[in-house]
Amino acid sequence: MRISESSLTCQSSVPGLTLLFVVSSCGISAPLIQDTLDPVTGVTITHARVPLVFYRDSSSRAAHARDFINMGPIQVNRMGQHRYFLWLGVWNTMQDRHLPEMLDGFESIIVFADGEPLPLTVAGWTPDAIGASESAYVKPTASSAEAYYEVTIDQLRVIAESNDIRIRTTALLPASYEPWDDQRSARISLNAFIADEAP
Repeated sequence: MRISESSLTCQSSVPGLTLLFVVSSCGISAPLIQDTLDPVTGVTITHARVPLVFYRDSSSRAAHARDFINMGPIQVNRMGQHRYFLWLGVWNTMQDRHLPEMLDGFESIIVFADGEPLPLTVAGWTPDAIGASESAYVKPTASSAEAYYEVTIDQLRVIAESNDIRIRTTALLPASYEPWDDQRSARISLNAFIADEAP
């Protein structure tokens, strides 16, 4: 079942699967999740339309400098075999850091979902890590780096049902990222992805 933003009438105070969905007769809006058939590998990629955004202050490098992470769920369907991933788009406002420097510490990360740590190890840095020929998500900037982490649908559900999500890298000097501004659209999109994966 595909759910559009116009069909979402109520969001509970706890962002999770407690969202109430009804069919709207008021026209059609953009879908909350998207399916794409990879033109090269033939796998079907399903992803949320709006990724979550996290940031950390980097004012020690320059005034108002910030590092950002965009994070979104992916399902890869290869002839009925489903695998799940978290996509991370890593970027910064300065765009002065080289790719290896930007990805330092992202070999493994910890996603904290309401304080519960979910340690993840990178599966790869390019779409071929998930069997795709191109990224499912639009990179935030041309210089953005990408990382893919294999997860379970249960781990994605824990993230979706959490009130507070944070990310920490595991470099020698770990970096912590917190949610950026209002995440309502991204939360709605993430919950629609989870709802679509429900048996």
